[in-house]
Amino acid sequence: MNWLRLHQRTAWICGLTLLLPLALYLNALLGLWGVYQAAQSGIERIEPRIARLQGLIDYEDQLREASIAVDSEVLTLAYPASEDRATVSANLQTNVREIFSKAGISVTNSQVLPVREQRNFDYIGVKLTVTGDLPALDEALAGIAAYMPLILVESLDIYPARAARSRDDSEQQLITAGLQVLSLRAAK
Repeated sequence: MNWLRLHQRTAWICGLTLLLPLALYLNALLGLWGVYQAAQSGIERIEPRIARLQGLIDYEDQLREASIAVDSEVLTLAYPASEDRATVSANLQTNVREIFSKAGISVTNSQVLPVREQRNFDYIGVKLTVTGDLPALDEALAGIAAYMPLILVESLDIYPARAARSRDDSEQQLITAGLQVLSLRAAK
């Protein structure tokens, strides 16, 4: 102990010399710990992706079957890609006019709308103005709902028809409806 008091400067130099390798060792150890933690974080981030891919591999056959089933269902709900847009538009317009005529509604105006291209489908629309009574319109809309390939009613505006009526006229009130329908055509 006497030596430490007499040689304080030398004791400090020896102590710091011993602490320097210890500090370097701790620095290296903490650096390796940081690398380990980064690797663990990367593994934890990748594990869900690998599990999803493994699930896809495990259920590949079922997914293929479901895809085939969806493709066949799309063929019943949409016009095939092999049909021309203009042909599909004309057929849609003719079929919708026929549905309304069978229901007892007169079509006063119909117009094919420009084709809207979306991801996998072309939206083919027809705008119609029809006149008739409400039960006939209901019947026509039921006919549209049952038609295949699927026809969707995009908009429907109904208002009373402007017609002169006598006081003792017991007929049902006529209505005029403006509606826009669309059907899908597979783009691919």
